[in-house]
Amino acid sequence: MLNKTVLAVVIASTLGLTACGSDDDKNSEIQVDLRVIETSDLHANIMDFNYYSGKEDATIGLARTASVISEARSESANVVLVDNGDLLQGSPMGDYIASVGMSDTHPAYKAMNTLDYVVGNIGNHEFNYGLEFLEKAIAGANFPYINSNVICAKKDGCWNEVEFADNMFTPYIITDKVVVDSNGDEHTIKIGYIGFVPPQILTWDKANLDGEVEVLGITQAANKFVPMMKAEGADVIIAIPHSGIGSTENPGDPWAENATYALTNVEGINAIMFGHSHSVFPAAGYADLPNTDVEKGLLNGIPAVMPGRWGDNLGIVDLKLRKEDGKWNVYHEESQTESRPVYDTANKVELVEGEQSIRDAVALEHEGTLEFVGQPIGVASSDMYSFLTLVQDDPTVQIVSDAQIAKVAQVIQNGTDEALKLLPVLSASAPFKAGGRYAEGDASQFVMVEKGELTYSNAADLYLYPNTMVAVKATGAELQDWLECSANQFNQIDPTSTEPQNLINRAGHPTYNFDVIDGLTYKIDVTEPTRFDSSCTLVDADANRIVELTYTDADGKEFTGAELADKEFVVASNNYRAFGGSFAGTGSDHVVLELPDSNREALAEYITNESQPDGSGGYNSEVDPSADYNWDFKTITTSVKLDVRFETQDSELADTFVEENQQRVMVKLAKDDETVAGFAIYSIDLTTAPVAK
Repeated sequence: MLNKTVLAVVIASTLGLTACGSDDDKNSEIQVDLRVIETSDLHANIMDFNYYSGKEDATIGLARTASVISEARSESANVVLVDNGDLLQGSPMGDYIASVGMSDTHPAYKAMNTLDYVVGNIGNHEFNYGLEFLEKAIAGANFPYINSNVICAKKDGCWNEVEFADNMFTPYIITDKVVVDSNGDEHTIKIGYIGFVPPQILTWDKANLDGEVEVLGITQAANKFVPMMKAEGADVIIAIPHSGIGSTENPGDPWAENATYALTNVEGINAIMFGHSHSVFPAAGYADLPNTDVEKGLLNGIPAVMPGRWGDNLGIVDLKLRKEDGKWNVYHEESQTESRPVYDTANKVELVEGEQSIRDAVALEHEGTLEFVGQPIGVASSDMYSFLTLVQDDPTVQIVSDAQIAKVAQVIQNGTDEALKLLPVLSASAPFKAGGRYAEGDASQFVMVEKGELTYSNAADLYLYPNTMVAVKATGAELQDWLECSANQFNQIDPTSTEPQNLINRAGHPTYNFDVIDGLTYKIDVTEPTRFDSSCTLVDADANRIVELTYTDADGKEFTGAELADKEFVVASNNYRAFGGSFAGTGSDHVVLELPDSNREALAEYITNESQPDGSGGYNSEVDPSADYNWDFKTITTSVKLDVRFETQDSELADTFVEENQQRVMVKLAKDDETVAGFAIYSIDLTTAPVAK
């Protein structure tokens, strides 16, 4: 991923390292408990407030995490606080600040500057609003930023006088920390911090980063800089990768997005404060990972923690240090980690009240955000809830697809590329809020937009990320495989079994990779094995879940089989998907349109256009988000009674929506001890043809 010129300069800079002298103190009786605490993936959720519902939210927000930070500090004499990244984007407050610009300190730093952070790491979403915005934002932090694998790619240099092939950010820092040992005596230890971001930023934020930066792989950067840190005298090295756990069986991929487990193999790293995946570690769900101790919180013997998202948890690592023969040693096996929540989800109990000082620090921006998200944009004729988005076509995905098709078709028809004008325009869109990770209890994460007047907050709820509009050109054969990869969202159903079978493959396939391609009709045969895994890597060349794939043109002609496979289409999507290259039909060589508009802006524009404002504050029409049910499951023929199940939110609202909108027979089942709080379990009849309500 790193171009050869940049790579050559970077590698050359690693030569000639020399070791520094050691401490002369030979006392072997000294023991220090060092606590490292971490926030991660705050995504501009500073307030404990849900801007989509307009209500206080006790489950999220740095205002709540701050109370846990105070609690964690009170329990230990030696504490340092770090942030892992993905701070500036992801909530309406983040969008509001990006829209109005920064004439003052970013609200994230107004809050964080009160909490005595020692260092911050750069996350991938820090680049969403461009490098200029990022530079202005982090200038307001009262603590240093680190990142070791983003490199300046401009021959004439980058910001802050960073020269070509140099790191864009300080790759690591080593700080002196005065600590108190078990005898009450003070010592100074040198703590090194090193940060990382997924190399995929070059794909995800191509429009902002192309030609500006290059990247090293996460483990490449670690293997370069960790020895430097040791040579410069770091007694303890804390890795802060904005990266999930990743492969435990083959952790050697230098370009892996998720590389935390791989970092456990880098000699010299004593603890890993990670993030990016929005999960919680340690947790029982990871108990089966190789060389993983979820009781102590050790990954391959290294203390590690991942504190969820949006401030719902604080990561805590308690390290045991002993000074032996003048050298500080970290006893990993005696260390302990935890991810401490702000809210008891199972019992629906607030665990902390939150810090008013944080709320006061961003009061002005909070009011501005409320005004920002309250701007009316149109009227919808029906509710848009995502309670059934993984088991049938869904209005929350449909309206996004309709908007994407409208925008791309308009641009093509107003353009000069006559060949593109001849191609059908389709849309690929996925659910972003479909219940989160079921095993960790995220039942609040559904889109819940009521019919009637819509505001910008509703558009932000329907389209969670500030992606930009990008379209690709793909053949019908490529779209078949695109959908085959999406169909990994479902577990394989055994048509001969009467045992309960879970339909949704939540653990093995993120819902944002469950693309629905509107403009085609198709069915998914879940009795077939999956053809691809969640990364679209081929796992079974003989498997075919997508059946009856059809395109019908404006004249009613149907294209199937070989005729469809050879036909070309324009597919409206986003920069993340279009440049990703994982799904068939995507990648830079397939891109035919890059628009400056965000998908959310296109959605808001579509809602307004369909609603037809009358100029006096009213509307002449309404936008219709009704699903067109272009996809369904293939009905299963079997001689036994199947028990196929899925989970959705447990609420009266969800109950009513399921009852009124189910295409197949769905029955709510009684809860058992394994049902996660906030969720309901439904059976779905895949043996009888669907009947629309």
